[in-house]
This record gives sequence, C-alpha cells and structure tokens, in this order.
Amino acid sequence: LSNRRVRVVFKVAVVAAVLLQLLRAAAAAQATANCSTSCGNISISYPFGIEPGCYHVGFNLSCDHSHNPPKLFLGDSTVEVLEISIPSGTVRINSSSIVPSSPSASIDGKMNKSGRYHTWSGLRKGGPFFVSPDKNRFLVLSCNNVQVLLLGEDNSTVNACATYCPPAPGKNQSFQYPLRNECSGIGCCSASIPKGYSSYSIQVQVQPPNNISEFDAESSVYIAEEGSYNTTRLIFETLDTLPALLDWVISNSTCKDSPTASACRSRNSYCQNYTSYVYNGYRCRCSAGYQGNPYIQDGCKDIDECARWELHSCYGTCINMPGTFHCQCPHGTYGNPFTEGGCIKIKNSSQGLTISLLISCGSILLALAFVGPFILRKIKLRKAQKAKERFFNQNHGLLLQQLISRNADIGERMIITLADLEKATNSFDKSREVGGGGHGVVYKGILDLHVVAIKKSKIVVQREIDQFINEVAILSQINHRNVVKLLGCCLETEVPLLVYEFISNGTLSHHLHVEGPISLPWDDRLRIAGEIARALAYLHSASTMPIFHRDIKSSNILLDDSLTAKVSDFGASRYVPINETGVTTAVQGTFGYLDPMYYYTGRLTDKSDVFSFGVLLVELLTRKKPSLYNSDSGDSLVSHFVSLLTEGDLIDIVDPQVMEEGDGEVQEVAALAARCTKLDGEGRPTMREVEMALENLRLKKKPSPRNTLFSSERCDGDEIATRYLPARGVANEASRQYSMEEEILLSARYAR
Repeated sequence: LSNRRVRVVFKVAVVAAVLLQLLRAAAAAQATANCSTSCGNISISYPFGIEPGCYHVGFNLSCDHSHNPPKLFLGDSTVEVLEISIPSGTVRINSSSIVPSSPSASIDGKMNKSGRYHTWSGLRKGGPFFVSPDKNRFLVLSCNNVQVLLLGEDNSTVNACATYCPPAPGKNQSFQYPLRNECSGIGCCSASIPKGYSSYSIQVQVQPPNNISEFDAESSVYIAEEGSYNTTRLIFETLDTLPALLDWVISNSTCKDSPTASACRSRNSYCQNYTSYVYNGYRCRCSAGYQGNPYIQDGCKDIDECARWELHSCYGTCINMPGTFHCQCPHGTYGNPFTEGGCIKIKNSSQGLTISLLISCGSILLALAFVGPFILRKIKLRKAQKAKERFFNQNHGLLLQQLISRNADIGERMIITLADLEKATNSFDKSREVGGGGHGVVYKGILDLHVVAIKKSKIVVQREIDQFINEVAILSQINHRNVVKLLGCCLETEVPLLVYEFISNGTLSHHLHVEGPISLPWDDRLRIAGEIARALAYLHSASTMPIFHRDIKSSNILLDDSLTAKVSDFGASRYVPINETGVTTAVQGTFGYLDPMYYYTGRLTDKSDVFSFGVLLVELLTRKKPSLYNSDSGDSLVSHFVSLLTEGDLIDIVDPQVMEEGDGEVQEVAALAARCTKLDGEGRPTMREVEMALENLRLKKKPSPRNTLFSSERCDGDEIATRYLPARGVANEASRQYSMEEEILLSARYAR
C-alpha cells in the first residue's frame, strides 16, 4: 500500500511538471504572438522589440506610424534604425551630421584658437549600442584652413584630420570640391574611428584668416559607415544624415564571468566575447552548421547543406545531418565523391573484393608512409614555434603587449603574423624583391588587398628596443596625408619585419639632384616645402603627443605618383610630454642638416626640426647637397648662403632654373630659410609660422605652366633600396648613429 501511494504521488508530480511546462510554453507563445515582428520594411526579432515584455533590457524600439512607410527608432530617441542584423550583431542607423553650436572660446578671427562644438549623441551611455570602431569613418567637409579633432566621452582625442581649399586659378574664391573623388584633405578629409563610444564631440582649430562662424556656415561633420557615401555627391548635395553602423552586446559581462551565458537560449548556440577599446561584453552565435537567432528557444536551425551546392560540393550522394552533411559514393561505386567523376562503378563482386583488398592494403601502407614525415613535421613545427616565441621575447614583444592592453585598437593594427607576411610575399619569393643592399631587402607584397613594402633586415640591432616599441605605439596613431603610414610590424623573426605603405616614386633628393640643368620646377619645390612644413607643424603641435623628427633631409622625403610629399624615417624621432619644451638626449641626425645648438648642448627642441627644415629650403633653392658642399673659403652651405643673402648676391648660389621660373617669392623664401637657420633657436619661427608663411607665398603667386621638360621618374630597385635602407656611417652623407628605431620606424602610422 505504501509503494502504491509513492507511485501515485510520483505520477501526479510528473503530470504537474508537464502541465507547468505546457503553461509556460503557451504563455511564451501568447507573448510572442503579441510582439510586432516588423516596422515598415524592417524586420524585428528578439532581443529587439517594441511592446513591453518583447525585448531584452536596453533593446526597446519605437515605431512611428506617422510616416509612410513607418519609421523605426532606438528606444524613445530620435536615432532612426535602417537595418538590424542579429547574426553580425550590428544595427545600421541614420547618423545626423554634427551641427556646430556656440564655441566655448571667443574667436576674434586673428588668433589661432579653438572652439568646442555640439556632440554626436542619441545612444545610451554605457551601451548596449556604440559606434563600430572599424566600420565607420570620421568625415569633415570644409573649405576653411581648419583641423577638426574628434573627442570621445572622456574628452580624449580619438582622431583628427585637416582640410584646406586652395584658391581657384584666376578667382578670389575657394574650391567647393576635392581634387579627386576622395577625402585627401583638400575640401574634404576623413579619419578612422579607432575607439567606439556612444557619443562624440568635435573641436575645431581654425587658422587665420578663418574664424569659427565661417566654419559654421560652410562645413559639415559626419560619423558615417565606410563605403556608404560618395564624396562628390556630398560636396554638391549637402546631406543631413548618412548611414552609420553600431555594434551591440547582449551583456556587459564576459563569457568567463557568465559561464551559463543565459542570453544564448538556442540549444545550438554559443557565447562569444566581444572586446573593444571602450566596451566589453558578449554576444551569442549559432554553432557551425546552424543559422538563425541564438537569443530565442530553438532559434538556431540546421542548415541543409545538400540543398546549397556552394556548401557541400558533393558529386556523390549528399546526406544532410544535424550541423553537417555526409557525402558518399552511390551504391555499387567507389572512390572520391568530392571530385567530379571520382566515383567508379564496380563491375563484379570478385573484382570488387579485389579492389577492396587493394584499397585496404594501400591505405595501410600509405598510413605507414605518412607516419614518419608527420612526426618530423611536428618536430619542425614545434621548433619553429619555439623560435617564434624566443624572437618575440627577444624583440620585447611583451612590452608591446602591455601597450596593447591599454590600447587595443593599436594591437589589432600593428601586430602582423609571420604567416600573413609569408602569404603576402609568396614566402619571400625572389621575384618579389624590389630593392636590396648590405643591410637588408625590401619586398613588395599584397596584404589585405593593399600594396605594401616589407623590410627584412640582415643585421641584428638590439639597442634601445624598449624606446622603439614605445614609439611604434605612438607613431601608429598619426594620421596625416603628408606622413608615410606605418602599417605594422612582425616580431616573430630574429630581426623585426616592418610593413609600411608602398611609395614607388622615389625621394625628393632623387628628383632634385638629377643630371642636367633642369630639375623639379620651382612651383613644385615650393608646394613640396609647404607640405613638409604642414606635416612637421602637425607633429609638433597637433598630434596627441608632440613628436620631434630629428632627421629632416631630402632623402627622408618620399614623393608619390602625384609628387605629393611624404615625411618618412622616424628612426631618430622622439616624443616630448606636452608640458615640456624639449628633452636632453644623445645627439642624432645628419651632418649638414643638424642643428648646431642641439649638437653642442644635447637639448632637443622643436626648433631643431626648424633648423633642419631651413637647410632643406636652402637645398631646394640652390640644388646643392648640404652634406657635401664647401665654399672656396671652407664655409658650409648654410653659412655661405646666408652670407650671400646679406650681401645681396644670391644669384651666385641660387639654382639658375629657380631664378628663371621664380619671382619675388624666391627672395622671401631665402629670407625665411635664413630665419629658420639662425644660430639662436629662440630667434627661429615655429613650424606653424613657417607653414603659414609658405602657404601665403603660394596664395600670392600666380600659377605658372608646368615645365614640360621635367617628367617624374620612377625609381628602380636600387633607388627603393636606398630609400628604405639608409646607409650607416659617414660616407658621402655623414648620417646619424642608427638604433633599432632606424630598422623599424620608416613611417609614421598604420590603418590596417
């Protein structure tokens, strides 16, 4: 009787549990039935929802039916939703342009001051939505001489870009469009958004004669999805909004912190960590072989691979299975069902038995034959892996990892694996070499669909690696059209491999010092000088941390196909804290360009770069090499030049081509060069003043026809080697002492 009662109670409990499950399922079905699945032409599914009880916390939407078709918005905000993607964890929105408001600093139109402008917002601070850091661009349209800084929620500088519109030929108005369909800085500039926040603000640094009101009236600032806009259309059709892409996480905890990942409700789903510079959390993904919505019960459905040829490539009999598929030869055949004609018909049973035996024996022998090489290959792979780890530690990779832990966006771009570089160069094939010398080889490769230059050095240099790693992290954040981009480095080899943008048109020295009386036209020389000054002014005063180049010379200025200047070789560069004016360091540089005050005192300041730039101006005016020139009285190029300028006899030293093509601006440039090369550093102008002086000269100068006798020459392998592999010692050009920095920092920034 007791056992019977126990059985009855057990049955009642089972029935009650089943009924409870049915009631819960019915309630869930009823709740789902009351949830909207679309708004206009946009589909809505959990964790998103409109009605209460239909969405996960923070994922509520609102549908405005006053529009035709209805429009969908995030929460109760004005951020319009264009598309929701559950598999990719993104939301495409209509991003409004950043509308300028009253500046926080008074502007008188004469001084270079800054103004704070209205923020781009509308998202909840702290998530779950934030701007995707690698899928959007910071875009500025302006014909004012301005630099626009993008600031994050913590008021840190996320990125910056500068615009300028030169006057149209023969008119007193500015261009209203970029020279090409790209944001190169003329009328339009763009920059990456390496840190994804939920809101941003902009700060404008306006140069005279512009002022904030002019920027307000003529300019537009956007945060827009990369590839979603046409620059030409933006210029002629000012748009209020552009698409932007948001990332989202279902929880701000990680998979490790939430082992159950309760938001991943589908049986065939898993938890995936999401980490950015600002936000951390996790998302849910359907397992391999499944697709759908991992946030709802049974939302991940099996993919029928057999129904889609691109998923199975089976020439035999395809059998769909949960999460996968099976491919086999039809009955009465044998062979490889994954190749066309791979299944061979068996003629009779005895032949089939013989074939089966042969196949079995052959398989055994083949397996035995593969055992030895497999073991050897495993040993080789293990040795190679240990070597990579040893080289990584030897090259202070752990120090770089510490920097990456604080700047995740730098690590994603800067660290490139050896396997990727081997793939980019076909295992460093001989045919990919574009230059070489006693110190290394430069390869041309394709990395992420971009042409890159890869430096593979032959010499091990172990000095100042700590400083080199720190400067890689700093210089990787530079984004300027006149600075060569450092794309990344690989630390898995004995000597670090360097990856930077490929520039095939040689150096300024290569184009300036050519055989014959005709060299670069004076107009191009003046423009190139202005571009170099703009880059140095940016490094000194507009970058996140002031950077002094310390080795400005014509052989460190690269020219692209359009003869645009690119400052390169940051091997000797030093960054300086913002609250300091200089730093005492070991003297490095190139004789002929080296600041005398820095040489004697060891005190490096921004005026040291000004002196080197002044020497470069003298070189552009005279076409004489500062490192090799000596006057009849034994004076250096700069001393002799300044002496002749004082006596009014510049014609004796200035390049005859410059005297013929130039006008009154030649005398002004000569005077500017003399100011830059004053012995007393305090008497020299800043690079910003030099930049503005050269720009004013170009604005006043009437455009002259391009010298048809000059044609841009592309450099050969030896020239590329000379450019990317600078010589050591003091041979023809007494060069600075080189450190590991010289082996790595041939450029200023990466964007990978």
